[in-house]
Amino acid sequence: MQSLDQTNMRREIDEIPEAAARLLERSANAFAAAGAALRAKDPAFLVTIARGSSDHAALFLKYAIELTAGIPVASLGPSLASIYEAKLKLGGGAALAISQSGKSPDIVAMAEAATGAGAISIALTNTVPSPIAEACRHAIDILAGPENSVAATKSFVNSIVAGLAVLGEWTGDRALQRAVADLPKHFAQAAKLEWLDFAACVNEAESLYVLGRGPALAIANEAALKFKETTGIHAEAFSAAEVLHGPVAIVGPRFPVLALAARDAAEDSVVKAAEGLSAKGAVVQITSGKAAEARRLPFVETGHPLTDAVTLILPFYGLVEALSRSRGLNPDAPTHLRKITETI
Repeated sequence: MQSLDQTNMRREIDEIPEAAARLLERSANAFAAAGAALRAKDPAFLVTIARGSSDHAALFLKYAIELTAGIPVASLGPSLASIYEAKLKLGGGAALAISQSGKSPDIVAMAEAATGAGAISIALTNTVPSPIAEACRHAIDILAGPENSVAATKSFVNSIVAGLAVLGEWTGDRALQRAVADLPKHFAQAAKLEWLDFAACVNEAESLYVLGRGPALAIANEAALKFKETTGIHAEAFSAAEVLHGPVAIVGPRFPVLALAARDAAEDSVVKAAEGLSAKGAVVQITSGKAAEARRLPFVETGHPLTDAVTLILPFYGLVEALSRSRGLNPDAPTHLRKITETI
């Protein structure tokens, strides 16, 4: 296997702690302004506008906002504006648009529609100035820096960090604010963890499951995408609460399952699902010290359930980058994909 520093993806994984620290240092005023606007508006709801990895970041922030701010969050289909020209009643709410490139036409159109309807609109983007920044009342440069690998890594993580920082300012949640401030050091620890034992049971597999619940479900969605994107292995993400309701039908001996558990109220339920799949012969590895049958993977404890969940993606990125190379693939340039996809 080649050395880990030979792909852009690996270099960009290693840059995540520095990118997060840069974001937190330079964007404090932007976080405060967006948080103040949300406090003043006191929105009855929030909608998210995103696709792909950005939509997984939005799902993470949906859980974080609902758990912390106590308001409902819904994902809007960008085609509602760009294709269907629907007029949505968003004046009483807020909108969060996430786009790495800042120029996907359907994301921009939906953000413009939300702003025009009177919503407090916030853009998280790695490109400022950009159309998405102009479409929203508040634009936050996530400052991930150039990302040359097609697979998003540091831009995904910094989108979540930026969203959590705004949430901390909005709600005044001191525990969350402290946890976000500590993320760069926790990311540095997480980037050094190895999950390569999981690669041995995945390499010959045709399909696998990634489990999560709550914020960790968003991380599971991102992991499943990256499996498909960089390794050519079919992967599906499921809630630990749903996997035994139907998807378990195709689980047999040696079926690989990656269970992502954070130190939160859902951890026990994820462990229970993982143990149930282990009993059916699946090869299950889990980020929890509570498992008896499933194999334990190393993880970082941050002291806060939300930041615990986001740190899980770093060792996963290391796993999938190495697995891609071991299969003779280039994680920087997956087949049929390009860095920027502009959907109408």
